[in-house]
Amino acid sequence: MITFVLIAVTVLVSWQAFEKRRLYERLVLWPPGVQRFRQYDRLLTHGFVHADWMHLLFNMITLYFFGRAVENVFSQLVGPGMFLLFYLSAIVVAILPSYLRHRNDSGYVSLGASGAVSAVLFAFVLVDPWNWIIVFVVPVPAVVYAIAYVGYSYWMDKRGGDNINHSAHLSGAIYGLLFMLLMEPRVGLLFLERLASPRGPGFFG
Repeated sequence: MITFVLIAVTVLVSWQAFEKRRLYERLVLWPPGVQRFRQYDRLLTHGFVHADWMHLLFNMITLYFFGRAVENVFSQLVGPGMFLLFYLSAIVVAILPSYLRHRNDSGYVSLGASGAVSAVLFAFVLVDPWNWIIVFVVPVPAVVYAIAYVGYSYWMDKRGGDNINHSAHLSGAIYGLLFMLLMEPRVGLLFLERLASPRGPGFFG
């Protein structure tokens, strides 16, 4: 249920921001807005705004497929409310390295739910590493995708030039893993067991 609410709110806010430029400019992460005007809410609101419909669609499809499964795990372990806290905090934590790096850059803008979606995706990988993920219609084991994703994001973050915040992807991925392990340390043992036994039952069956 929480996953569907997050998707609905993100689509609604992004759609309104597409139509209203002033709303878009107020919600995106713009460092001077945080540092100079104390608009700290931008650290959260940027996660509900997207560059275009394709950007929004990609993030929301990913959240739809993996958010429901991870929300179910949270519900079993600690209750559904914790998943909401996890997602919202992931938006903030994922953007902090980028914000600190660009806090004096008045021309820098960042937006999108990618950091939080990365956290959800990697939480999924941790509890069921051999489950299949469809990447451009090609099925790939989640753990293999995770390794490739981290490597690619790190390389592109160093290279730059494509207007995608790969740093937030990496930060979100790390946060997703750490949050799960701190919330329920036994998940780490489950991960190792599943890693050693690809054909064994996963958390999701």
